Amino acid sequence: MPVVRAAQRQVETRETSQPGVENREEWISEPGGLTQFGAFIHVLAPGTRSSIKHWHASEDELAFVLEGEVTLVEGEAEHLLGPGDAAAFPKDSPLGHYLWNKSALPAKCMIVGTRAQLDRITYPDHDRVLHRDRSQPDDIWTDAAGKPAGSPYQDWWP
Repeated sequence: MPVVRAAQRQVETRETSQPGVENREEWISEPGGLTQFGAFIHVLAPGTRSSIKHWHASEDELAFVLEGEVTLVEGEAEHLLGPGDAAAFPKDSPLGHYLWNKSALPAKCMIVGTRAQLDRITYPDHDRVLHRDRSQPDDIWTDAAGKPAGSPYQDWWP
């Protein structure tokens, strides 16, 4: 059983719309050798979002709040989540979601998701669909009608 120490996490940072402020993803699954699901600690700076509203056709997701508060936006509804609260997103449930840190303090969430060989991730507010085939090096973006399109993340700031 590999033990993954905090210093062994694979850290990815993403700029935000706030100068000098980044969000962090501290991956646990990769250093632990896991392949069937992904797990990471998502550190959301105040005023930032985890992603663009989306849903997965083939992958389950779970968000568990470790520290701070986040607002779960699911469809048009908002739910305040605090430490110990969780949100579960079953695959193929076409209600887009994201987490939003509306507080003045950083928030930490554990994010866990299955890894299907093939997945279709829909971004309902942006007319975009990401087609993922884990056997291929790149994902493919289309609009909802299936025409090639760019990533909605190109001009998006969390």
